This record gives sequence, C-alpha cells and structure tokens, in this order.
Amino acid sequence: MAMNPRTDVAALLDHGRWSGYQKMLTVLAALALIFDGFDIQILGFAIPPLMKELGASRAAFGPILALGLAGMCVGSPFAGYFGDRYGRRPSLIGAIAVFSVGTLATSMVHSIAALAVLRFITGLGTGAALPNVSAYVAEFAPLRKRPVAVKLTLMCIPLGGMVCGWIASQVLPALGWRALYQLGGGLPLLLTLVLWAVLPESPRFLARKSSGWPRLAILLRRMGHHVPERSAFDDTTEQTTTGSSSAGALLRSPYRRDTVGLWLAFLFSLGSIYLVFGWLPSMLTAQGLGIGFASQGLTAYNFGGFIGVLCWAVLLTKFGSRTPLLFGAAAAGIAALIVLAVPVSASSHGWFLASLALNGLLANAVQTALYAVAAHAYPTAIRVTGIAYAAGIGRAGGILSSTLGSGLIAYGPGAYWGVIAGCMTLVFLGIALVPHHFQRRDDHKRAEQSAA
Repeated sequence: MAMNPRTDVAALLDHGRWSGYQKMLTVLAALALIFDGFDIQILGFAIPPLMKELGASRAAFGPILALGLAGMCVGSPFAGYFGDRYGRRPSLIGAIAVFSVGTLATSMVHSIAALAVLRFITGLGTGAALPNVSAYVAEFAPLRKRPVAVKLTLMCIPLGGMVCGWIASQVLPALGWRALYQLGGGLPLLLTLVLWAVLPESPRFLARKSSGWPRLAILLRRMGHHVPERSAFDDTTEQTTTGSSSAGALLRSPYRRDTVGLWLAFLFSLGSIYLVFGWLPSMLTAQGLGIGFASQGLTAYNFGGFIGVLCWAVLLTKFGSRTPLLFGAAAAGIAALIVLAVPVSASSHGWFLASLALNGLLANAVQTALYAVAAHAYPTAIRVTGIAYAAGIGRAGGILSSTLGSGLIAYGPGAYWGVIAGCMTLVFLGIALVPHHFQRRDDHKRAEQSAA
C-alpha cells in the first residue's frame, strides 16, 4: 500500500514567502487589537466626567481599574488554555465578543458597583485577545518576518489608545462618556461577525492533529504552497521541542530562564504603562489642566508608542531583539525623568506633550516587543500559554499600579514619574535574563541559505 506523502509545515511557513493572503489575515487580527487598546484605555479618559456624574472620588476608581486588570489576569491564562487546546480562531473571536459586550453594557451603568463588575468582564476579554493575536500572527508569518509581523500587529494597541484619545477629546465634551462607551463596544462587536466569516485557524495548530490536515491542505494552497493530495503533515521545527502543553512546561528546561526574565519584564513594563493608561489624565487634571488637554496628554503618549513600535520593528529585524530592548528600557527610564523635568505651563504645553510622546515611544516599543520575544521563545504547543502567562503576570503589575495610582498622584508628579523610571530599570534586568532573543537579519539569511 502506498504511503501518503508527508509535508513539513515548518519548511513551508518558516522559509516561504509572506503572501498577500497572509498579510490580509494579519491586518484582520490587528484590527482586533485596535479595539482592544481602545477598550483597555477608555476608562482612563472617562474618569473625570464619571467622577462628576456618579459623585465619586478619584480614589474610588483605583479598585475599578484594578478589577479590570484582574479580569485581564484571569482572561490571559484562560486564553492560553483554550487557544492551545481548541484553536486560536474561536478563542480570539470569543475574546473580542466578551470585551465588546462588556464595554457596550458599561454605557448603561448608573453606579460604581455596576461599573466595577462590567470592568472586570471587559478585562476578561481584553486579556484573552492579545495572546491569541500574537500567536496567530506569529504562526502565519515566515521566520524572517515574524518579529515585524508581531510588532506591527501589536502597535495597534497604542494606536487604539491614540484613536480613543482623539475620539474622547471630541465626544466627551459634546456627547458625554456614555457615547464614548457605545462606540467602543459597538464597533468591535461588528468586527466579530467579519472574523467569524473569513478568519481561518492557524496552520501550525491544524498541523498538530490529523483531523485538521484536510483544512490545513486547503489553507496552505490558498497561501500559495504546493501540497500533494492526501498529504500527511509534520512540524519538524516546533512539535518535537516539547511534549507538554501545560503551564508547567514554562518553568522547565530549556524555557525556565526565558520565563523568569519575561515575567519580570512584563510585570514592571505593564505596571508602568497601566499607571499611565489609568491615571495620566487624572494626574494632569489634578495639576490644574483641563480635561481636553489631559486627553491630549494620553493621546501624545500613545502617538509616541505608535511611532516607537514602528521604529523597533525595524531595529529588531536588523539587530535582533536583545540590544534594542535593553537600550529601549534604559532610555524609557530616563525619558520618565525628562517628563518630570519639563514644567507644566501654558507656555510649555508643546514641550510637555513631546516629553510624554518620547516616554510613550520607548515604553510601548519595549512592551510590545516583549510579546514578539515571547512568541519567538516558546514553541507551538505552549506558545499561547507562554504569552498568556507573561501577559497575566504583567497585568498583576498593572493591578498594583492601578491601586497605588491615586496615592502617587497625591504625592505629586515626582513620585508618579519616579516609580515609572524605577519600573523600567527592572524591565532592563528582565530582558537581560532572557536567552532566546530574535537573531539579527543576517543570521536569518544564513539559516535560510543553510536550509536550502
């Protein structure tokens, strides 16, 4: 009896071309993160008007911000479990549906308690979306394009925050915070219908079980690859690297140092970023600035983040991930102190916004690159789990910073920006611990020439 021909998925995906179809799927996944970034930051913009309408103090919103991040902490590992066992596609679409409905429902609340419950539910969805998007994009991209694909996708988080800031500056004074939440929930809900219709499952996930091989053959042909009829599939690069898809594999050799370093870097990078996302507008209004300028401040921070992700996508491709990330973490700490040094006055508004943009450029460039490093460091069987647990640890840092945010504001800008600078120092240490960084572009070329 003739043997079925065998096809190595790793050879096709890692060293093949990045087709227009693959790029289209990357764009669709990126749209999900634009809305994810929008809904993560929406409460930070809405706190000042919510304080007036609900008669609540600024301190009352610290636990609510923390509950949202607690939801992300729960949602991230659940996304890892579900995505690694049942597929990236259903996990991603389900996550978007959860945070869309949670945000839309928030537009109808009339109490702090209801706001807190719905913030937690929204956090479940936003926490679950990002790990699946990271893994999904990484598994569709050739190895040489993987850092660029993941980074360009993750830049949509600060882009979503930037869009939210611009919309908030227009909508909040004219229509109020409820209209902002209606936009933030309704638009991604429409996106789930589009994704359900056109988004396929990840090819590397389909390669893991023979039941997925017929769909995999169709998908690979659509990507431009020649696949023989009734082909069987192997993934020689990744499926043999680990026999477990459990979280325990993250702390076993050869991934232990990657996990410890990534967890440390995620803990303090996301802790510092969520301190800005949740409390920067409130800190600026506490310094006597209007809500319009406060929204512009967070928008400038996100705009810098958007530019930083673009720049670091190029740097990671050219130089690998280790050196650019170490430089970025150190520079982000210095940039936080620069923000503190710029006076907040009518004559220096432009310089102050520029300093916020610089800090956002460096901090967001480093943070989003950490997801790309995690997607690279872990193999298929534990990729979503690895990303999800790192993100969950990061959200734990966000919970702490959200809880302490109002107190830091009470102590003044020095405490606020000093904590952010200290966090980035610890991010530097975590990055230095990670052994499995991206290689330089020239190293990828040599590997491809050796494979050929």
